[in-house]
Amino acid sequence: MEHILKLIRSNSTIILYILLGYISILLFSAWQEDYPPKIVEKPQQNAPISTTIPENILPIDTGTLPDVPKTQAKIKQNPTNSAIQADSISVHTDVLHLKINLQGGNITAALLEKYPVSINEPETKFQLLGDNNALHFIIQTGIVAKNQATAPSHLSLFTAEKTRYQLNSGEDQLEVNLFWQANGIQVTKRFTFKRGSYAVKVSQIIQNQNEPTWQGWPYQQLERDPPVKSGSMLNGSAYTYTGGAYYKPDTKYQKIKFDEIKNEPIQIETKNGWVSFIQHYFVSAVIPPKEVPVTLFSKALDNNHYVMGVRLPMLEAKKGETIETDSTLYIGPKLQDHLAEIAPGLELTVDYGWLTVISQPLFWLLSKIHSYIGNWGWAIIILTLLLKLAFYKLSETSYKSMANMRKLAPRMQALKERYGEDKQRLNQAMMEMYKTEKINPLGGCLPMLVQIPVFIALYWMLMETVELRQAPFILWIHDLSVKDPYFVLPVLMGASMFFQQKLNPPPPDPMQAKIMSMLPIIFTGLFAFFPAGLVLYWLVNNLASILQQWNITRTIEKAGQKK
Repeated sequence: MEHILKLIRSNSTIILYILLGYISILLFSAWQEDYPPKIVEKPQQNAPISTTIPENILPIDTGTLPDVPKTQAKIKQNPTNSAIQADSISVHTDVLHLKINLQGGNITAALLEKYPVSINEPETKFQLLGDNNALHFIIQTGIVAKNQATAPSHLSLFTAEKTRYQLNSGEDQLEVNLFWQANGIQVTKRFTFKRGSYAVKVSQIIQNQNEPTWQGWPYQQLERDPPVKSGSMLNGSAYTYTGGAYYKPDTKYQKIKFDEIKNEPIQIETKNGWVSFIQHYFVSAVIPPKEVPVTLFSKALDNNHYVMGVRLPMLEAKKGETIETDSTLYIGPKLQDHLAEIAPGLELTVDYGWLTVISQPLFWLLSKIHSYIGNWGWAIIILTLLLKLAFYKLSETSYKSMANMRKLAPRMQALKERYGEDKQRLNQAMMEMYKTEKINPLGGCLPMLVQIPVFIALYWMLMETVELRQAPFILWIHDLSVKDPYFVLPVLMGASMFFQQKLNPPPPDPMQAKIMSMLPIIFTGLFAFFPAGLVLYWLVNNLASILQQWNITRTIEKAGQKK
């Protein structure tokens, strides 16, 4: 054991750098694995549309319900006689461009007006929802009734009054109504949009004009296929987890992968919960009414589609009565402030992983800085300097230890020449010298290790923060969320590591010295593919460290000369 401690003490600096390198390699490997895949084109299929309602939309006590419908209901005209018949309608707000299919009244496409696909294609908006060869991701709503001919499922046919709806200038709200009617039951499916909001209120209004007593269970569900990985992963932008997620107050935020949806589907009764599918920067979620007991469910369908949904409690309407139920759909970016206002825990879809407790305060501070200066790059620089200030004392202890070790370098070389290949006596002499000079060889290592969780937390914060997506800095840095296109920042970062090494005591072993000299090159190559915002943080941190370390080393060396 004593031998191991001696080995650690004599090699503390190189152990630190190897550990940093190992952590960086792990981060890079995880980052590569999570790169957004190229989507494999699906073969065009002309299969008929299924008209069977998946059993996962039924209430738990399915024995009390009739069989699910096997055929589509025929389209019914709206009582106003002003309804039109069409395949779909389009809805335009200041932030969303949606397509709603009149078969089912499902949202089958969503473009985000303020989020281009890339900075090189500003007119091409990011598509979050779609139903085509490349992407199947839709939102479905419907009702299951005891008498299934008296309620529209997500496969029933609706009508609308127009084919295009627009939130005009000066308007703050837009309502889109779809209509269904059969056997004396009229259902209005109403989508309510508000200016600047990605939250869509969906209401289902049931008018019982004929039935003695009508009973039904509303539901909302997200249906999508998983991404298919193919080709090169290094295509310039990164993403984290893609899959299902849900929330309930007792267990909080939980992720459920596609394989888990297939093998272990959920069916959870709760209040104030929600379900979602999340991906890098964006989320689609179903949020039921507050304080209403609902069932959260998931299911894998036979066509490789996966469902996350919410089933509401039974509604009852007597003859001549009108009842209404509301839920909220979120279709948009992971804007933490907005998400927190919509539902408890929804902001956790900004997935910082196991270091969320550190990452969230870092984002809060970064966003506050940005609110004053208006540039995310400069905000990262200021955040870095503030973190450096917070760790100043720890860094000071580390750099003092390194400076003292540097001062002892000639004496260590003399000991090495004296004892030659006798490693045991050399180590004993070195330990005695450290004890006499009151120097802890681990003093330069441990304070820096404390900062590693902050670095990892900052890594995930910068990777997950949608506000940094396509955020420009200065000059050639037009997007802080992807790699530096000219690799200038990584090269500067590598150079800063090289100069910082010159301030550290040289390793006594020639092999260690060679490895140390290679680390700036290795880290430069590693960081060349990291997001520019992260490299900017590391570069500024290195420069601040060099300045602090140089000042401490100079002070200690001057004090030694005076003696």
